[in-house]
Amino acid sequence: MDYLPVVFLLVLLAFNVQVAFAIGIAALAFFVVSGAMPVQVFVQRFIAATQSFPLLAVPFFILAGAIMNEAGITRRMLHLAETLTGHVTGGLAQVNIVLSTLLSGMSGSANADTAVQSKLLVPEMARRGYDVGYSAAVTASSSIIAATIPPGIGLILYGFLANVSIGALFLAGILPGLLLATLLMIAAWVIARRRGYLPSRAKRASWQERGEAFKGAWLALLIPVGVVGGIRFGLFTATEAGAVAVVYSIAVGLVYRGLSWRSIPKVLSQSVLATAAIMLIICAANAFGFYMSWVGIPKQAANFIAGLTENPVLILLLINVLLLGVGMLIEGTAVLILLTPILVPVITALGIDPVHFGIVMVLNLTIGGMTPPLGTLMFVACSVTGVSIAKFTREAAPFLAVLLAALLAVTFIPQIALWLPSLGH
Repeated sequence: MDYLPVVFLLVLLAFNVQVAFAIGIAALAFFVVSGAMPVQVFVQRFIAATQSFPLLAVPFFILAGAIMNEAGITRRMLHLAETLTGHVTGGLAQVNIVLSTLLSGMSGSANADTAVQSKLLVPEMARRGYDVGYSAAVTASSSIIAATIPPGIGLILYGFLANVSIGALFLAGILPGLLLATLLMIAAWVIARRRGYLPSRAKRASWQERGEAFKGAWLALLIPVGVVGGIRFGLFTATEAGAVAVVYSIAVGLVYRGLSWRSIPKVLSQSVLATAAIMLIICAANAFGFYMSWVGIPKQAANFIAGLTENPVLILLLINVLLLGVGMLIEGTAVLILLTPILVPVITALGIDPVHFGIVMVLNLTIGGMTPPLGTLMFVACSVTGVSIAKFTREAAPFLAVLLAALLAVTFIPQIALWLPSLGH
């Protein structure tokens, strides 16, 4: 009886019920079937998840990203990226990856980056002779950088759930994000050279031209610097940083003259829909988490994993395999909310730094979003570009191999994540 809601959840997911509804219905089943407590407690636990100050950072950063997109910042970033890497073999693929790195400090969402760049860059890549499947694969792969470079939404959620400093997580994500960008650029260059994809520019941009492009984008580039710096030096919390990012985004949009009163309803609508989708999963998962805690599933799971081995390296390897498998089947935000309370006690008992583990976990689940059968990044890229899932999977395979190599490096060389946070101590 204790595991009936878990079985119920898996059955609902197998029938392609939306993740938030599947989790919520499974949690409700426990309260209805077990009779352990009134059904009203389900509603209380569902609503309780919204009463969190740290989670206010999520809608703030989503709104900031929407404002930046509407203000035309994306195209300024695109121009800057092209002046930096457009002359390299496979120039537009390189531009795609650099643009993801620049935008990740604004959107905080891999899904958002995939959607924006699938509309913005993939048609242009196809027009210049790039295979559409390859273009979609580059776009989805590079958007994973947004999960690690601050202010990643997944890092905020993990920090809230694991009671870990969000500022430390933001710092810890910078080097892994840059590592991902570097490895993906190398992979894109190798593939582009084999296929004969030409640079997007006939010659390297002059430093003057790069300076002009930087001048057009530098105000926007200050957002991630200001967010991380402000949190690190105690000027504001992660939640307050989100509010600061919104105000600053509006100011930048007005300076660039990309915002108007007519665009406000569109920006607010996009932000509300994105926030509602995330918060619905969080609320349902909170009720489900209450059920799991009530019957002792986290403690049982922790004891089981710890009983397999006491070697931290093997534990991390097992958890990586688990997260990659689950991330292929369930949306990453839901998995993060469900498994963080289970896994964090296990890794802390073994002496693994929870900040390091947060980067590993978020990166794991985001990579899972690129893979069949239910990867959300894959679905977003395929639906926007019209590429079949089979073709996307073939084209994404070499990039997936590179991403897994980066994941292993971050997993087993903790200093990649922990070096920057350690500088403040």
